[in-house]
Amino acid sequence: MTRAGKSRRARLATIELPDFGVCSDEPVIDPGDYQKRFDSFLRKLAFENLDAAVIYADREHSANLSWLTGFDPRFEEALLIVVPDRAPTLLTGPENVGVAASMPLNVDVVMYPPMGLMGQDREQTRSLPDLLSEAGISSSMTVGACGWKYYGPAESPQYESWLELPAYIVDTLRNLVGQSGRIVNAGSMMMSPVDGLRSVNSIDELARYEFAACHTSEAVKRVIFSTRPGMSEYEAARNLQSVGMPLTCHPMFSSGRRAWHGLLSPSSRVLKKGDAVTNAYGVRGALNCRAGWLASDASDLLSAQQDYVDVLVKPYFEAIAEWLETIEIGQEGGVLDAIIRKHLGDPFFGVHLNPGHLIHLEEWMHTPIYQRSKVKFRSGMAIQVDVIPATGSSYFTTNVEDGIILLDGEGRSEFAQNYPQAMQRIERRRAFMEDALGIGLKPDCLPLSNIAGWLPPFWLSPDRAMTIR
Repeated sequence: MTRAGKSRRARLATIELPDFGVCSDEPVIDPGDYQKRFDSFLRKLAFENLDAAVIYADREHSANLSWLTGFDPRFEEALLIVVPDRAPTLLTGPENVGVAASMPLNVDVVMYPPMGLMGQDREQTRSLPDLLSEAGISSSMTVGACGWKYYGPAESPQYESWLELPAYIVDTLRNLVGQSGRIVNAGSMMMSPVDGLRSVNSIDELARYEFAACHTSEAVKRVIFSTRPGMSEYEAARNLQSVGMPLTCHPMFSSGRRAWHGLLSPSSRVLKKGDAVTNAYGVRGALNCRAGWLASDASDLLSAQQDYVDVLVKPYFEAIAEWLETIEIGQEGGVLDAIIRKHLGDPFFGVHLNPGHLIHLEEWMHTPIYQRSKVKFRSGMAIQVDVIPATGSSYFTTNVEDGIILLDGEGRSEFAQNYPQAMQRIERRRAFMEDALGIGLKPDCLPLSNIAGWLPPFWLSPDRAMTIR
C-alpha cells in the first residue's frame, strides 16, 4: 500500500531494528551468461553501425570489461578489442595474463608490458599498432571506444569524439583508421539508463547485489551501534569488518569538522560526544551510508543545533519516504527529482547531486533521475536511494542511503524460486518499512539493505529512529 501524496509528518520514535540475517553463499553468474552478454554486445555494435569496439579498463574503471568478460584487471590496465566474426583480443600486463586466460569467454590474451607496472622488462614489447592491427583494427573503420563515461551535446558539439581512454591508445587508434575512419565514444552502449546493456540486470546479478547489500548494511549498522566517545575514527571504522569483497570506493568515516567534507577516510582523531559523524561502505553492487551526531539526544548538541531533527531530519525523511513510495516500473525519473525538489528545494538543504542513481559493479553507473527526466524505470534495474543535503551550516547533514531493485511479477517469481532466502529477507524488510517506519512500497520495489529506510539521528541512541505517520 502506498501513501505517497497524503499529508503525513515524520517524527522520532523508539524503533527496534530487526535482525534480517546475512546471506552466506554468494550467488554466482553462470559462465554461459558471459557468452550471452557478448552476443548482445555484438548486436548492439551492429545496431550502432560500428565496425569494431575497444573497451578499456584499469583498477578504478573496470566495470564494463568485468561485466562483459568476467575479467577484472588488478594493478594493471587492459584493453579488449572486439571485431565481429573473429575472436576478441585482450591486451594486458604480465601480472594479469594468467588471470585473464581463465575468464569464462573465448578471448585471445596477449601480453602488452606497457600496461604493467613501471620498471618491469620492456625489451620484448611488440608495437601497439601491430597488435591492434592483428586484432582487426584497420583503415576506414568506425570504432567505438568504451571507457567509463560518455558525453553529450551540453558538454561539447563534438561530444562523440570526447574520449577518456589514455591518449597513447586513442592516438594509435586514430592513426590506424586514418582520416576516412572515426573513433567515437561508445560508452552509452553499456551505461545509458535508457538502453545501455548494463542498465537492466539478470536475476542472478540482482541476487549478488542483495548478497553484497547484506554485508555493507550490516557493516554500517555495526559502526553505528558500536561507536563511542573516546574511540579514534580508526577504531570506529574497524567495526566495518570487511569480508574481502572488491570495494567500489574507499571506506569512509569522519567526525567533527572533518565530517563536513563527507568523503574522507578515517583518521586517528578521537571522537567526542556531540561530534558530527558520517560513515559509508561500498562494494560491488551495494553501498550504504548514514550521517548524524554522536549524541544521545539533541541536548548533547550546541544550542544552535538542538532543533536539528525538526529543521533538517524531518523534512528530509518525509522526502525519502515519498521517494520510496513513488518509485515503480514505468515511473519517470523526473517525478522522483520533483519530489525531492518539493521537500528539499530550499537552498538551505543544499541538495545538488541527482537524488538517486543506478548502481552496478561501480557505485554510480548513471542516473535516470534528473529534472524533467522522461526516462522510465524498468524491471531489473538496481537503484541507489542517494539524497545528500550539504547545508554548509551548523546543522551538518543527514543521510539514509540504501539500494533497491525493481522487478515485475514474473521477475519476482523467478527471484523467489531461485533465491528463496533472499526473497524472505526482502519481504521482511518491506514489512518493517511498512509497519515500523510507515513507508509503504509498491509491489515491484524490493529493498536490499538490512537497514533500509532506518535513520537514527543520534548514534548513541540507535533505538530512536525516524518514522512517518
